[in-house]
Amino acid sequence: MRILFLTHAFNSLTQRLYVELTDLGHQVSIEFDINDSVTQEAVNLFKPDLILAPYLRRAIPEAIWRARVCLIVHPGPVGDRGPSALDWAILEGVEEWGVTVLQAEAEMDAGPVWAAETFPMRAARKSSLYRNEVTEAAVRSVRGALDRLPDYRAGTWRPTAQVASPLRPSMKQADRTIDWLHDSTATVLAKLHSGDGFPGVADRLFGQGCHLYDPRPWPVSGSPGELLGRVGEGVVRATLDGAVWIGHAKTREGGIKLPLVDVFLQAGGLPELAGADPDIHYEESAGVGILHFDFYNGAMGTSACRRLLAAYEAAQQRPTQVIVLMGGEDFFSNGLDLNRIEAADSPADESWRNIQAMDDLCRAIITTNSQLTVSALQGNAGAGGAFLALATDFVWARRGVILNPHYKNMGNLYGSEYWTYLLPRRVGAERAAALIRHRLPLGTAEALRIGFIDAAYGDDVAGFTAETRTRAAALAVDCAGRLAAKQRQRAADEAVKPLDSYSAEELKQMQRNFYGFDPSYHVARHHFVHRTPHSWTPRHLAIHRELGWVVP
Repeated sequence: MRILFLTHAFNSLTQRLYVELTDLGHQVSIEFDINDSVTQEAVNLFKPDLILAPYLRRAIPEAIWRARVCLIVHPGPVGDRGPSALDWAILEGVEEWGVTVLQAEAEMDAGPVWAAETFPMRAARKSSLYRNEVTEAAVRSVRGALDRLPDYRAGTWRPTAQVASPLRPSMKQADRTIDWLHDSTATVLAKLHSGDGFPGVADRLFGQGCHLYDPRPWPVSGSPGELLGRVGEGVVRATLDGAVWIGHAKTREGGIKLPLVDVFLQAGGLPELAGADPDIHYEESAGVGILHFDFYNGAMGTSACRRLLAAYEAAQQRPTQVIVLMGGEDFFSNGLDLNRIEAADSPADESWRNIQAMDDLCRAIITTNSQLTVSALQGNAGAGGAFLALATDFVWARRGVILNPHYKNMGNLYGSEYWTYLLPRRVGAERAAALIRHRLPLGTAEALRIGFIDAAYGDDVAGFTAETRTRAAALAVDCAGRLAAKQRQRAADEAVKPLDSYSAEELKQMQRNFYGFDPSYHVARHHFVHRTPHSWTPRHLAIHRELGWVVP
């Protein structure tokens, strides 16, 4: 079928559904929801068999939903209505939640139900639940709805009418307000989790209004509301029965979301508390060292790269046979920290420092000759983070992970991280050029088929990490031959073209991106960081707007 995605943005859920439906053989085109006339024009051009709205913030025009089947993906169970569905579920501590695929009608979220799935809730950030449980339930629901479409058109099946329920209002900051003197750690975390990603939770620190993000429970206590100290790039604040670590914040006056110590210089005056790095930790067993790293939103700034490099070099000194790079549950890595770059006195200089730090990390991994290395992707990876994964000897990914191995969406950025060496040796020169040029997401099935990854397994994070440990332990038992072959291959590659030559050529291009006359990278980064509303849909997504497009 021809399926038109009508969406507010090409976010993680939209990308996953795009991959799933194109894998099934459907032709998918995308139109960002800009205004009614643009939407109608897209429908007229593409003449879709079905319109799917995986992420929409307003109603579909009546002229469209009356003429064509329009299905809405709502992140709530049957009967739930309103734009803050997941926010309310987290704040109210519901035990089970779901996703409903319903047909668009005049009343918001009130149309008949085509499919629905439920899942148990866990104590987690809204963005994490959205990228994992909500996304998996949405995929199942959408596939179920598509299976029913032929019977619907034949008149042998009809969707189920919803029981009338009131439209819940958008959650306000007043609903999330933290009472630091009386709220427990669990309550504080629920409020912060409900606002994670967007819009954050309004609060005050050091006498200034701000929005807070990136919370974790912390094993200390003190007077409720007291700032107890600093750990890494965040601060620890006492609750009624414990404490939470808060990693990111932004000021209310249109500030940029940054590590909290960058937003409030006063945080540097707090005592440094004992404790591990909140973003990185290492474990070891059965000849396998597992280096965990979980940077907020997958962004790896200069300091993050240097900290991870130091941790990796320490892991190299351990008597292990295998090192596993285990990224976070939501992201393996998304490369450069664009927020930190945007906030720097000189974004060009910080971009340059950041890419060099990323390259230093990649080089250390590529040149490791003492252990076999594995990238274990629990979560998505994009841009430089996707190529960081390729720096290891083996790349294993959880089924359902989305990869974006390209840079051009960020103002035609050329990219580094040794991609000109790493990508062609895995997928070939022709396919490498196509991946970089086409700028489309890559699912694990296709990534496995073309050799971008070596294995895809695990239906959830727990299953993936358990099997990763088993696979890594087996690799450690029989690694002498593999390690010798790896050393020979690296020496042969170096003789053909030194590794430093690849980075020198890449960085020459990147220097032009950062300091040259074309400001595309800086403009694109600014719009990305400041969440500028889309004014048009990129042509690589809106295939119906390509020159010469005709309905097949």
